[in-house]
Amino acid sequence: MTKGITRERIVTAALELLDDQGMDALTVRALATRLDVRAPALYWHVRNKQELLDEMATEVMRRVAGAFAAIPPGDGWRDDLAAYARVLRAEYLLHRDGARIFSGTRITDPNVVRMKEPLFERWTAAGWKPADADDAIDLVTAFVVGFVIEEQERRQAAETDPTRYSVTAREAWLGEGASLVKEAGHLQDEGDQRFERHLGMVLDGIAARPDA
Repeated sequence: MTKGITRERIVTAALELLDDQGMDALTVRALATRLDVRAPALYWHVRNKQELLDEMATEVMRRVAGAFAAIPPGDGWRDDLAAYARVLRAEYLLHRDGARIFSGTRITDPNVVRMKEPLFERWTAAGWKPADADDAIDLVTAFVVGFVIEEQERRQAAETDPTRYSVTAREAWLGEGASLVKEAGHLQDEGDQRFERHLGMVLDGIAARPDA
């Protein structure tokens, strides 16, 4: 085992590499170069890229859990889920391709998973079933992951080509007709406003469940 190389140091360096060069450049070989070691030295701590991604996602979720725990409980499940969604998005946005590293990963720290227990206690006391509470968190997590992946991809693409998402160019491409589609295109917004509107739709859907 290479002296001074720990799992924590590897994850920190991996997040820095992600921020500098993005998901596609994140390889064990590139990470070893950044740490000034040979790639085999890292395999004492992470066996492959998937395990590295698991550890990176777990570290991000530790930070989410800490930030969420600092927020006073809301008036009910809707406030709780909205607060969780905002904290999750904020943490993903701190890292280039932050949401992409989470997709398909497995959390390796049980304390992160235990973050859900106080929520489940409050919600089941209000009549929810544990399985429905878990579904609600999974649904909001999936929404945030998908939203931020799209948000970050569009932002990075626009930096390379500012005309890529031009509404005027889109209308010309659509051609004649499709007036309602064109009108909707002019109403599209980005960032926080769009996130809050979409989050509200997701929460409305959860609220429509009979047991909610």
